[in-house]
Amino acid sequence: MPSRPNARVISEAGYILSTRLIFLVTGIAMAVWSALVPFAKDRLGIDDAALGLLLLCLGLGSLVTMPLTGMLAQRYSLRRILLIAGLVLCVSLPCLAVAPTVATMTAAILAFGGSLGCVEVAMNLQAVLVERGAERPLMSGFHGLYSLGGLVGAAAATGLFSLLIPQVGSVLILVAALLAMLAIALPRSLIRGGTEEPGPFFVVPHGIVVLIGALCFITFLGEGAMVDWSALFLTSERGLDPAHGSSGYAVFSVTMTAGRLAGDRLVRRLGPQRTLIAGGFGMSAGFLLAVTAPGAIGSLAGFALVGAGASNIVPVLFSATGRQRAMPSSLAVAAISTLGYTGILTGPAFLGFVANASSLATALACVAVLVLAVPAAAPVILR
Repeated sequence: MPSRPNARVISEAGYILSTRLIFLVTGIAMAVWSALVPFAKDRLGIDDAALGLLLLCLGLGSLVTMPLTGMLAQRYSLRRILLIAGLVLCVSLPCLAVAPTVATMTAAILAFGGSLGCVEVAMNLQAVLVERGAERPLMSGFHGLYSLGGLVGAAAATGLFSLLIPQVGSVLILVAALLAMLAIALPRSLIRGGTEEPGPFFVVPHGIVVLIGALCFITFLGEGAMVDWSALFLTSERGLDPAHGSSGYAVFSVTMTAGRLAGDRLVRRLGPQRTLIAGGFGMSAGFLLAVTAPGAIGSLAGFALVGAGASNIVPVLFSATGRQRAMPSSLAVAAISTLGYTGILTGPAFLGFVANASSLATALACVAVLVLAVPAAAPVILR
């Protein structure tokens, strides 16, 4: 019979593996959907405005299920939540590849977005609990697997499509891989939810949770700016060829992934407060460099700095969520995830209004100012 310490080590390793795999699965699933978007537009014969409304359905589905997941985690096991939501996530991907009408596509996107929001809250809650039990920084590594999944999923989807494998066949191959990873992860996932004892089914976010959520909103707004505006900035303001416009988001993604994969060691060395301060100043400096540098190379360097600075802000904020006592962990994680996701959805639109009134460079400079709230609030968050 193994001793109790060895049994604990084995159990802890299983929980860590499970959490890493779930983050990886979610990142790959998002990348597969991103690769399907152009095909969906052509198949349905819709314009950019209609496509924008369809994409909005993904966000709406997530925003509905995120707070609901926090409530459900008060009553049901994370393993059960992840099982159901993970299966819906995987089943909806082939539907997104074949949906023949706008109505069926809308239903598939709502299912995909809803299951994605549910998985994201459940996996972040599991990450909070696993890190708390391990008593060492793990959150950056978990989020790094999500970022790595995005890169791997994009490369795998591109490779399969380039082999002229039919769309649905390529997606089914990738879904089979996702289901295999879930089959390994779910038996090792946590049974317990957000509290040792059942707590209230719903609590209005308050106290430190609101501040953490606001900082997540700002950080995700910056990430959303990179997704939606970096290519346009490089092509319209820096004269880069449209074929290379995505290079801004590419360098941002690479430095963010690298920063997160190294983030646990960084947090151990610097501590969470210094990590937040360095990340906030780095992210702000990156946006300022991007908009003030005279050429495309300088702007690309700025976007790379944005990725490095942003890489560990959200993981440290989620870790802080696990230590707060203002709300049950499950409800706090759901509230912060919802606020952060709202930043991704609404932030780029806000920047569009600013850019229309002045310039895109001014809009990105506004983000540089906003993210300074992160280092300013770090001592309060981590007190």
